[in-house]
Amino acid sequence: MTVGPFGERLERAMAARGPLCVGIDPHAALLRAWGFDDDVAGLERWTRTAVEALAGTVAAVKPQSAFFERFGSRGVAVLETVIAETKAAGALVIGDVKRSDIGSTMDAYAQAYLDPTSPLGCDAMTVSPYLGVGALRSTFDYARKHGNGVFVLVLTSNPEGREVQDARVGSGTLAQHVIDQIGAYNIECATEPDSLGSIGAVIGATIGRTDHAFSRLHGPFLAPGLGAQGATAADLPVVFGPQLRAVLPTVSRTVLQAGPNAVALQQAAVREIAACASARDQVASSIARH
Repeated sequence: MTVGPFGERLERAMAARGPLCVGIDPHAALLRAWGFDDDVAGLERWTRTAVEALAGTVAAVKPQSAFFERFGSRGVAVLETVIAETKAAGALVIGDVKRSDIGSTMDAYAQAYLDPTSPLGCDAMTVSPYLGVGALRSTFDYARKHGNGVFVLVLTSNPEGREVQDARVGSGTLAQHVIDQIGAYNIECATEPDSLGSIGAVIGATIGRTDHAFSRLHGPFLAPGLGAQGATAADLPVVFGPQLRAVLPTVSRTVLQAGPNAVALQQAAVREIAACASARDQVASSIARH
């Protein structure tokens, strides 16, 4: 049951379980690596193992919808089970769906992924802003109505994204323009002056030091790129600096390659949690000293 705005729930989850989200990405190579066939039966076994091992340990789980959709309606049914069982185990669910559209179509995506009564209802979903941040306003409103969140793609971990995201808009980049618009919405909807907003940004842990003003977001950050994409927990302070307290790092293959043994999966997640928490504590200590 949803209790409170998503930003507040995310803060509580990270305080209780540590700052880590594990991506549930059942691509063909991982299914085979675990000894399962690349079919719906293998998908069901793989995801059940992953969820049972991880959803009671980490703050959030992020199923990537494409890896379920490739099996059609039966794959989507498995995704519905993943969402329900993850919530039951106490982890937040971030639907990695990267939707983008306008008007009634975007409203329908929001109803699918942000309505608590929907079989696909998650605690948050990922969206793309490149049809205009204004086109996402109704999605932001829908999320807020139900106490859920939205993560907007801003500075992604893939190098190809920079040619668009670094494009100049006025005196800054397109990415900063998106951050500023999200921040304005979070301020407008804030319940308390220092509360963490429920509309966040996806910022890759691989991007290195930037001049972007992340402090203007007033919301959470989802930071992919740890592990296989080359970033480590040590990169988080470099990218986020004082904003690291609001960052939910996300990792997938580094944890999932430990499967199918449930204990090994949990141990891999715990190691990543400890590394990310240590990076966050170092930043907090540095701020306190100064």
